[in-house]
Amino acid sequence: MAIPFWRKLMITRLLFLLLASLISQTSQAFCGFYVAKADASLYNQASQVVMARKGNKTVLSLMNDYQGELQDFALVVPVPEVLKEGQIHIGDAKIFAHIDNFTAPRLVEYHDEDPCQPRVMYEMMSKSVPMPAAAMPQKAKSDKSLGVTVEAEYTVGEYDIVILSAKESDGLETWLQSSGYKIPDGASAALQPYIKQGLKFFVAKVNLKEQSKTGSKFLRPLQFAFESPKFMLPIRLGMINAKGPQDLLVYILSEKGRVEASNYQTLKLPSNMDIPVHIKDDFANFYKVMFETQVKKQNLRAVFTEYFWNMGWCDPCAAEPLSPEELKQLGVFWLDGNSQRGMGIPVQVTRLHVRYTPDSFPEDLVFQETSDTANFQGRYVLRHAWQGNPEQCEAAKTYFKQLAERHEQEAKTLAELTGWSVADIRKKMNLDDAPKTGGADNQWWEKIW
Repeated sequence: MAIPFWRKLMITRLLFLLLASLISQTSQAFCGFYVAKADASLYNQASQVVMARKGNKTVLSLMNDYQGELQDFALVVPVPEVLKEGQIHIGDAKIFAHIDNFTAPRLVEYHDEDPCQPRVMYEMMSKSVPMPAAAMPQKAKSDKSLGVTVEAEYTVGEYDIVILSAKESDGLETWLQSSGYKIPDGASAALQPYIKQGLKFFVAKVNLKEQSKTGSKFLRPLQFAFESPKFMLPIRLGMINAKGPQDLLVYILSEKGRVEASNYQTLKLPSNMDIPVHIKDDFANFYKVMFETQVKKQNLRAVFTEYFWNMGWCDPCAAEPLSPEELKQLGVFWLDGNSQRGMGIPVQVTRLHVRYTPDSFPEDLVFQETSDTANFQGRYVLRHAWQGNPEQCEAAKTYFKQLAERHEQEAKTLAELTGWSVADIRKKMNLDDAPKTGGADNQWWEKIW
């Protein structure tokens, strides 16, 4: 069946959603927890994690926003081995912003063409030094009595880093407290499973003097490389000092296929939906409500895929693909010098969005790389109506009849995605003001006035 010509569309604009607009101000998440000196109130707000994974090799990059005064604090993250200094690196926040923009859910906009003069037009769119021994805390005796061993200490950028091993969670909690840190309630119980697994603890303490030299008000990303057969992300520690449900965005760079959670259900968000054009000015709010609605439908027990694509190209592009150098900075170690943007490269990016509570996600996230290579993006479509008259030609009468049906479907789709009242949506769309077609299906008196 031939496609009605009013459905032949012209791309005119691309809008994409920034992370700050996606996540509510009260959301918090991280794969570790903050422990602050004195009584400082620091807690996680919105977390981004990049994982580059091939075989048993992983590069984990952590970017985090926080609330509260910038004071001495530490980040505690379980790691599978004692990291050497060369395995730890300071990342570039701009690359995090780039991968966020590249994979962000997007709004695309089309304009119906004149049904009386059908033609298709396209607008092209481009668019670290080890700490001196004398400076190291002399706590060997007390550490040993607590079952805590300081395996290594480094200063990398603005971070003083300690790698710890522990025999008992109570001893580790005591060690942190005796070192001047306020531990969130429940830390001991949360630490115990990692100790039983034989994991080490990466404690990155901010050196405020060094941090002030960076000229930034925000902490730069921390990155570390390690080898482990487990493809997982520890998230339980981040639940200790979080307020309410937490949001976590995970960007996973893999060689061959889409990545999904193996211990939780992974779902693709509703996508490629036609929605009313007035959402153009309210897209951030629409997406937040839509995502929250989908999360509630799954009782906060699902991982949502927002994007999956080859990193060499995109269609449409919310941002340019990351360059080979940027991918290398994020830990993609398997690229050779022949990889170029604009063509398929052996790097796939999966964007996963998780909102969870301690009850809904009692386990850490475990991932698996699948054989699925089908592209996917969170994409929402605006279709602007032709601004003509139904009496201009016979095709226009058909167009406006189909347009009314399309608008009604857009209203129902928006209501289903968000839970908003379909009556309120119809009112905002001015559906009662739709032009009369003057066709055979109209009543005879509609032709008089």
